[in-house]
Amino acid sequence: MNKKEGLAPEIQAILESVQRRESPGKRVEVSARSLPEALRKSRERGNIPIIAEIKPTSPTTEKVRYEDPVEMAISMVKNGATALSVLTEPEHFHGSIESLERVRKAVDVPILRKDFILNEMQLDAVESDIILIIASFVEEIDKLVLAAKRRGFQVLVEVHSEEEIEVAIRSGADIIGINNRNIKNLEVDLNTFKRLAPKVPSDVVLIAESGINNEADAIMMYESGADGLLIGTAIMEGDIGENTKRFAQIGI
Repeated sequence: MNKKEGLAPEIQAILESVQRRESPGKRVEVSARSLPEALRKSRERGNIPIIAEIKPTSPTTEKVRYEDPVEMAISMVKNGATALSVLTEPEHFHGSIESLERVRKAVDVPILRKDFILNEMQLDAVESDIILIIASFVEEIDKLVLAAKRRGFQVLVEVHSEEEIEVAIRSGADIIGINNRNIKNLEVDLNTFKRLAPKVPSDVVLIAESGINNEADAIMMYESGADGLLIGTAIMEGDIGENTKRFAQIGI
């Protein structure tokens, strides 16, 4: 079966653009900042850990943020972000490799590279602490996870179903993200996380992704088993610093 069948047209367009990108240069190896450790320290301080996302725009967002990503990153960390996610997909999210490079030099928290990585070649585009592999789009996840780990990356495997959780676990994933957004129609349902979270082993770091718009959503995701929350749009719309603080100060 073709994994890319039945996807939303916006997702299809992104995957097609990925195929057109030039090959990176030499092999990248990284000494990663620990995401699990950062999440643990945040919880010990009594807060729900927040991975704040630098996402200038997206197929589900009308506006584009043109501020310097480094200024955004510094504000997010200053206001309590446990880690950052930086988009590097250029055509549909206005992200860039350069943005991630600059952000990682400017702050000392773990940095997730948010992109649509389909093959080993793409791993060598830039140093980051964590890379995203989306189970729905990769045929041989185990090989890609292993290649990433051999370079020193931590790997967040994103899933949308119980079947993909099983695939992620077999691939050796120790960080799993459950995405509440349906990639066939782009609709968001927070019950996706609540339904799938019990299927993830307790020794796996579990991240809730998409659709977390307010404090009530954040608390629901945490109480449903999330070790950390990836929040993009709700932080990027409006005052980035104040929005980050609002989520990062939620007590547990």
